[in-house]
Amino acid sequence: MTDLAAIKERQQQMWAAGDFSMIGVSQVIVSELLCEAVELRAGQQFLDVATGSGNTALAAARRGCDVIGVDYVPSLLARGRERAAAERLRVTFHEGDAEHLPFPDAAFDVVLSTFGVMFAPDQTKAARELLRVCRAGGTIGLANWTPDGFVGTNARVTADHVPPPPGVPPPTRWGTAEGLRALLGEALASLQVTRRSVVLRARSAQHYVEYVRTYFGPAQKAFEALSADGQERLRQALIETISHCNRSGDETMFVPADYLEVVARKR
Repeated sequence: MTDLAAIKERQQQMWAAGDFSMIGVSQVIVSELLCEAVELRAGQQFLDVATGSGNTALAAARRGCDVIGVDYVPSLLARGRERAAAERLRVTFHEGDAEHLPFPDAAFDVVLSTFGVMFAPDQTKAARELLRVCRAGGTIGLANWTPDGFVGTNARVTADHVPPPPGVPPPTRWGTAEGLRALLGEALASLQVTRRSVVLRARSAQHYVEYVRTYFGPAQKAFEALSADGQERLRQALIETISHCNRSGDETMFVPADYLEVVARKR
């Protein structure tokens, strides 16, 4: 039997490594687009699940919502508070777990998660929690990486070198219409799925790999699990993937990363 609690504990340590806010800066546009897609109204009770450093929470606060961002990494919450203070936005950042959200039933009009809840190891429980805290007739909005896009491909390449824990479905299950229907479908009145992409840029493929290796906790831990030779093989494999997906036409990196933008209405 898979020990999901132990896997989640290791995940928490992994996400606390590096500094995800340095990765999330390239994804701000995704949060802004998602907040537009769900048609937020000022004064709505809003929850951002697995908020990280607060991209989506801040986007909702800019639109006048009453915002709570929840995450289980204290250092990322601290960065979110810094950002909110800098913009003079009112956001409450709360430590908590996507699989055990510390809020009452039907507490929120809108529940969003941007590249966040999809990484919870117990996907069924996480989906149930999204639904539980959203009121009847409320909105659940998600941005989830697709399995066949750049990020999903990178994950498979990394898994070839550092296998993930057995018994845990891939996070990119959330990036398919079939997976979303299996996780959320019966409780929904409607489900709208739009495929989008966000462009990832860097000075070069080599620069990008070193950047994510420094700041992205999962990449940092993957490299640390390998010998020096193994690290070099993984580095070269990731550079090859970038080169295959690159659209820049020169030595710089310009790679579209596909994701699903999800707008669901709860019954």
